Amino acid sequence: MDNRKAVWLKISYTIDETSRWSGAVGAAAALLLALLIVYDASMRYIFHEGSIALQELEWHLFDILFLLGLSYALKHDKHVRVDILYARFSPRMKAYVQIVSMLFFVIPLGLLVVWFSWDFTLQSFVQNEMSPNPGGLCCRYIIKSFIIIAFFLLILQAVSEIIKALYRLGEPK
Repeated sequence: MDNRKAVWLKISYTIDETSRWSGAVGAAAALLLALLIVYDASMRYIFHEGSIALQELEWHLFDILFLLGLSYALKHDKHVRVDILYARFSPRMKAYVQIVSMLFFVIPLGLLVVWFSWDFTLQSFVQNEMSPNPGGLCCRYIIKSFIIIAFFLLILQAVSEIIKALYRLGEPK
């Protein structure tokens, strides 16, 4: 294997590891979310005590779980696709479909979301946006910044998938 190919595969591996870590953080958020829901429901139904902050924290943990799971799902090929057609394709055709779908769908969508989320998040940070509910959470910009982080990770994972598909195309038949 030549040196350039090794460098690109190392880049792909590093991106994959980053997605693996984002998936682990998402899994931790899922565990924390489950525990928080049990606690919140117990407090509400047994002790008749509720907390707006805990309910908002549940929403935020779900957001983190979902958003960080995007790149992880792409890495593990668990994303939405028309498998009825894709399953019948040859490995070479699958690599072409992967490249085209990443270049023309995933990366442009990710760039659009990052672009439009930037001002949205920055404005939230500048205004120190808080929950409008009494007793709600502060620092709404933190959860809004996860939109940018998640879609940036998704773009990176799409680049990794392109690298792997190009590598598969370069392999002998």
